[in-house]
Amino acid sequence: MSKKPIILGIESSCDETAVSIITENKESTPIILSNIVSSQVEVHKEFGGVVPELAARSHIEKIDLIAKKALE
Repeated sequence: MSKKPIILGIESSCDETAVSIITENKESTPIILSNIVSSQVEVHKEFGGVVPELAARSHIEKIDLIAKKALE
């Protein structure tokens, strides 16, 4: 019996923070176990675009919560 990998993916773009957990089935087809995304649209809306300093702070504030939700 071969163990299938479990992959934790973390993404932080200019206005989103996301965590996904992926594995594969017996045919090696990927299976998404969880995918949690936090958008920063509301944070940046009043400025008409992404503000890098606010984006960086939001990533730091959200990553732990998003990772915990994905793992649950």
